[in-house]
Amino acid sequence: MEWFEDDTFWVDFAGALFAPTRRREAANWVATSPLLDLPAGAEVLDLGCGPGTYAVPLAERGARVTGVDLSQAMLDRAREETEAAGLKVRLVRADMREFVEPDTYDVVISMYTSFGYFPDPEQNQLVLRNALRSLVPGGRLLLDLFSKEIFARWAGVPKVVDVEGGSLFMRDTILDDWTRFRSDWTLVRGDTARHGFFEQFVYSAAEIRAMLTAAGFSGIRCFGGFAGEPYDNHAARLVVQATRPLDVEGS
Repeated sequence: MEWFEDDTFWVDFAGALFAPTRRREAANWVATSPLLDLPAGAEVLDLGCGPGTYAVPLAERGARVTGVDLSQAMLDRAREETEAAGLKVRLVRADMREFVEPDTYDVVISMYTSFGYFPDPEQNQLVLRNALRSLVPGGRLLLDLFSKEIFARWAGVPKVVDVEGGSLFMRDTILDDWTRFRSDWTLVRGDTARHGFFEQFVYSAAEIRAMLTAAGFSGIRCFGGFAGEPYDNHAARLVVQATRPLDVEGS
């Protein structure tokens, strides 16, 4: 079993992965970001939707959202969030390597580095091809990544982060000549400790651009955040927007 298939990982580390600050951040960007300025009724696919961090505020602003995740536990939490808010969000348990609904969505989003999980690089490329097929002609893909350039400033020194009820200890290891990385986490609450890890690809802006081009996207633009700021040495995130061309077959 791969790490991302283990529901206990997502449940045990949910407090760190999906902290309340992230929910507030997502709501703010949905309300203010020019990259997330969508017309009411826009069809949105949230790949790796987790507990609905972006699905909920998008639905609140009138989007018709489909959230896809492999974790049933996270989908259950997303359902609780949407029902509590009185919203209608379609939630689907599926593997993003297999989920395709041709010519359906105006926007496909992948947030919080939910791209690059698969150890076979061709499978990550397949996710992009699936996204292209699921978009309507002229539809947009939005990827939010912790890029290689940004990660290079972060990696190397173990870190401790305060989380609800405890502390999270993180140690990162670079793998395969900066192709991938492993992050080992230990969550300490009182006299208990939970260990976990994840491994995934880490991409530079140039690498993501090449992958998107190979998948058939055009109009690729890289930003340093959801405000549309430049992707430069000050960037905190890599946010990439790409478009399905009008003359590319998606089915």
